Amino acid sequence: MEKISIIIPAYNEEKRIKETLDSNLKFFKTLKKNKILNFEIIAVINGSSDKTIEIVKELAKKNNELKYLNLKRGAKGYAVIEGFKEALKSDSNLIGFKDADMATSPEAFYELVKKINNYDGIIASRYVKDSIIAPKPTFERIFASRIFNFMIRIILGLQFKDTQCGAKLFRREVLERNIHKIISSQWNFDVALLFCLRKESNAIIKSIPTQWSDKIGSKINVKSASTRMFLSAIRLRVMHSPFKSFLRIYWNLIPESWKIQ
Repeated sequence: MEKISIIIPAYNEEKRIKETLDSNLKFFKTLKKNKILNFEIIAVINGSSDKTIEIVKELAKKNNELKYLNLKRGAKGYAVIEGFKEALKSDSNLIGFKDADMATSPEAFYELVKKINNYDGIIASRYVKDSIIAPKPTFERIFASRIFNFMIRIILGLQFKDTQCGAKLFRREVLERNIHKIISSQWNFDVALLFCLRKESNAIIKSIPTQWSDKIGSKINVKSASTRMFLSAIRLRVMHSPFKSFLRIYWNLIPESWKIQ
């Protein structure tokens, strides 16, 4: 029976972390009971100032499959990387992550498990045929996402239509080989992760349609986040080019609040 480690980064999620963890634990415990898939969930609390850690600790007392990390430092990228490192200490052969807002349901995440087959990784995509998004995203969000992904194709050569959907799954081996090369970033971690795995290991990563639900309480400002991710993508490309020496000049032009954390 395969085993999966599911990393859930959580920043100030006291209002919904219990529902998220309860839902995922219930679903994957059923699979485990039926000897379909073993699992562990690693909640990574990253720099939270609310009661997220207290809620997670109480749930962990009642669920052996739930682990947690309580990090002082913030940023999703750092949290996921630390989650990867923790998962690699276990015997899981599949390691993935999903957002804490339940935009991706346990059932939708399990589709990644069922369809990873012989690929090195598999990612959910909201912008391919047969994807279901509810409620329908605003024109602003769709436009910003399409433009960003178009620029990512040009700058980094990543041909995915959706790099930012918060549901991704990888085989253990590809993360083991590259964990020390993955860049921690607040604004383009998903892009940096995919770029690293493709560039360093020539990883074969599949994109599949998903069912995704936009949730109230999102902390992302579409316009500013898109700009920041775009600038971070340029930095990422320069880091892996003959022009690396000019990176310091470029980076000094970017506001401190926008930089990689």
